Amino acid sequence: MQTVKMSQGGRLVIPAALRAQLNIQPGDELMMEAQDGALMVTSKSQRIRQVRQQFQRALPTIATDRSVVDELLADRRTEVAQEKTSDLNNLKGKQTRHVKKS
Repeated sequence: MQTVKMSQGGRLVIPAALRAQLNIQPGDELMMEAQDGALMVTSKSQRIRQVRQQFQRALPTIATDRSVVDELLADRRTEVAQEKTSDLNNLKGKQTRHVKKS
């Protein structure tokens, strides 16, 4: 653990060894939050990786190489085909009943 001093305006300098360890480069966006009384600093790219991992653990059936949009479109196409089949069957049933009445 390293100690740093806050300068005027609330500025902190992240020691070079920590920047190297965390692969933080000049210009990187960092995210900060208070957590259990501690200041947590995470690079934006690392936080995105963490959130993706959380989703993958929560939804293990969704593979990262599959497109959710493609899956939704395929599901909708299947539903439309089933609706058309159902509509045709209903129409045939009405025609049969109409023919029997005459």
